[in-house]
Amino acid sequence: MSASKFAAAALLAVGFSQSASAACYVVYSPAKEIIYRSPEPPVDMSYQIHEVLPRVAPGSTLVFTLDNHGCDLRINELPRFAPASMSGPGGRRAPRADRG
Repeated sequence: MSASKFAAAALLAVGFSQSASAACYVVYSPAKEIIYRSPEPPVDMSYQIHEVLPRVAPGSTLVFTLDNHGCDLRINELPRFAPASMSGPGGRRAPRADRG
């Protein structure tokens, strides 16, 4: 592989890897107030969001972006039991398969 083809492939790989992860996660309450903001996701992202977010913050909405503006000011008003409540009835199921 020539140097220019390698550089192009590396640049393409970096572009795809950046688009696969978010820079900031924000959870809005049903009243549209921010109850969580952080560079770390509030739930295990290997699960489908509609399955785990209601267990952490019922009625809430999760928004994630590549822009990290304002994310350095972290907010965590989620219930204290939130991380433990991510497992489903009967324990944790296996994470969903990668669709890519």
